[in-house]
Amino acid sequence: MTKAGTAVAESRAPAHGPRLPGRRGVELALIVLAVLLSVYGYCAVGLARSGTVPPGAAGYGAGLGVLALFAHVAVRRRAPYADPLPLPIGVLLNGLGLVLIYRLDLETPGDRAAPAQLVWSTLGVGLFILVVLMLRDHRVLQRYSYVCVVAALVALLLPILFPAVNGARIWIRIGGFSIQPGEFAKVLLAVFFAAYLAANRNALAYTGRRLWRLQFPTGRVLGPIVAIWLLSVCVLVLERDLGTSLLFFGLFVVLLYVATGRTGWIAVGLLLAVLGAVAVGRLEPHVGGRIEDWLHPFATIEAGQGPNQLSQSLFAFAAGGILGTGLGLGHSVLIGFAVKSDFILATAGEELGLAGLAAIFLLYALLAERGYRAGLALREPFGRLLAVGLASILALQVFVIAGGVTGLIPLTGMAMPFLAQGGSSVVTNWAIVALLIRVSDSARSQYDGQEAP
Repeated sequence: MTKAGTAVAESRAPAHGPRLPGRRGVELALIVLAVLLSVYGYCAVGLARSGTVPPGAAGYGAGLGVLALFAHVAVRRRAPYADPLPLPIGVLLNGLGLVLIYRLDLETPGDRAAPAQLVWSTLGVGLFILVVLMLRDHRVLQRYSYVCVVAALVALLLPILFPAVNGARIWIRIGGFSIQPGEFAKVLLAVFFAAYLAANRNALAYTGRRLWRLQFPTGRVLGPIVAIWLLSVCVLVLERDLGTSLLFFGLFVVLLYVATGRTGWIAVGLLLAVLGAVAVGRLEPHVGGRIEDWLHPFATIEAGQGPNQLSQSLFAFAAGGILGTGLGLGHSVLIGFAVKSDFILATAGEELGLAGLAAIFLLYALLAERGYRAGLALREPFGRLLAVGLASILALQVFVIAGGVTGLIPLTGMAMPFLAQGGSSVVTNWAIVALLIRVSDSARSQYDGQEAP
């Protein structure tokens, strides 16, 4: 090449600035802190219950630490620019969940859930590592959007073939093994919604008819995604899994708003949510009963029948006060069979107090915020919508569960991310964190050698 050609090539090359720091050291330090806090909680339970450190404390700390270290190494190798906060937050929440379940196992020696939850947590971290190592680019998922939606619908339909559990057909039980396919379906539907809306965002925003101040897209564009959403929600209603139905509806509305930028969709979504809640509450006795419990949480006490689950949950939160009774010293086990799943937040509220609850909610808020931040930093629409959708799943799920157990909204019955007993839930949540790690790495690596925004 001539000197002139070299000069032209150099003039077209982008100017490179300093490389962005990977911040993996910050991530490792936070992981160590998360493991230490989890081990401290485990020891605190043993000291409060028996006056001695539990014999399995060292093994618990070593196991959690090794899992977290493997996950960190995978991120360091394949996602060097990833946000340093999601992984430590996931480790801390998962570790705290194991501590709370272990603490409740001491009250129910015939129904121990902590060992199984530890196995599921290991599988979840394994899936996290697999996603980080194998998925080099999140945009690959866009090619399989219709495969994802078919798999999601199949996963939602399968539990109909199995007996109901506690009034809901959301489980697949074979022998001693059980799984909740709806947990995996929410991630698959998030991928489909993100891919479809990314491909049709202009048609959704700028075509169709205008009604008052809201412009509706044409049926040809909006129809397929509405049909998929309606089908999934109808299946969930038949299964009486109303919490997941509300989650899917919120996910659909949020992504539609982000894709089009039109605030009218939020108003339409709220209106449809209210109408649907009223209709289902009147037609479905199971839901109507929960609404009655929400409106009158102490009715069973006044009738001389004793407290129900919601009133016991409210008593647990009240007993916790500001600083809590201390790990291992509460009485939330009086809530009954759902204390390790739907109502595990009541145990945290009683034994950690308002301060502990605020810290837990702050962790969830921070995890969702980092997902939103990564999505908004991306230049391509699919990744932006995927990150916003995954972060919204976590945020909506926490709101629905926390609102239900505190009496803010009617109880719907879902698993608190990472904290509650449930293998399908913890595995799915680790997959969500892995995808957020991948998206955040792409968001920051696009500014490698340039001035980051």
